[in-house]
Amino acid sequence: MAALIHTLAVAEHLSFYRAAQALGTSQSSVSARIRALELDLGVALFDRNTRGVRLTEAGRRFVDQVHDAMDILDRAIKDAGMRAEGEEGELRVGVHALTAGCFLDRLLERFHDEYPSVRLHITEGTARNAQSMVREGKLDLAFMAGAYELPDLNSRIIWRDRLVVALPAKHSLVKRLDVEWRQLAEETFLVRHGGTGPQAHDLIVARAAGRWLTPVIQRFDVGRSALLSMIAAGHGISVFAEDSTVANTANVTFLPIRDETEPIPFSAVWSPRNRDPALLNLLTLATKMGRSRPKPDSR
Repeated sequence: MAALIHTLAVAEHLSFYRAAQALGTSQSSVSARIRALELDLGVALFDRNTRGVRLTEAGRRFVDQVHDAMDILDRAIKDAGMRAEGEEGELRVGVHALTAGCFLDRLLERFHDEYPSVRLHITEGTARNAQSMVREGKLDLAFMAGAYELPDLNSRIIWRDRLVVALPAKHSLVKRLDVEWRQLAEETFLVRHGGTGPQAHDLIVARAAGRWLTPVIQRFDVGRSALLSMIAAGHGISVFAEDSTVANTANVTFLPIRDETEPIPFSAVWSPRNRDPALLNLLTLATKMGRSRPKPDSR
């Protein structure tokens, strides 16, 4: 490597003396290293005469190739350093839902701004599927509704959000400031098969248990937008985290549920075997943003 560096220096300065000065070594040392390299290669890299030094044709081609190799090596070193710092690479992230302006949307946008060389692959699905994909190594991290204590996975509550009910704009309850669960007992609830649908289903059943008959719950294999369109058309109602309602939704009104006393936790789940620095950076940013987020009302 030293011989290559000396060769590049002489090629740049076209002088053994000036190259030695630039390298902080002796002219004899530079000459000796290059002479040894020429012997190893079996070609003369420089023409030497009393008027100075110039590259031979073989020397010019050799120096061009060394420059290219040095650029590749330098880039490899920088890439390795960026990966070690979590500033480059890929992350596969599972989400329960992603709507414009919600916490997850802001988090992923900010992460991209701070780590533009980390490519994010986003997958939406249920909590159960996300956990399986994390275990199988198909996801690096999953954000899901609820608090978790999983023996084989790490989890951390990142933020909390208030539960709201989504009603058609013409519903008799929309003029109220809030509602109670008992007022929803005879409603038809619409929930998704995917996303947070299974958790919404279980929550509705749990709130009715021992108090009144379980409401009618219809499940659909649709996305969030389609579900809201069904609510707007008057086919039923549903429950959402308040943060997911920031996007404008025509003909749907969201009201807080007064007797839902605790906000809903949302957690990050990942494998303890995953030591990707980019994952740590995303977790650190998520925790920081979650702590600075205003606390939701828990009326």
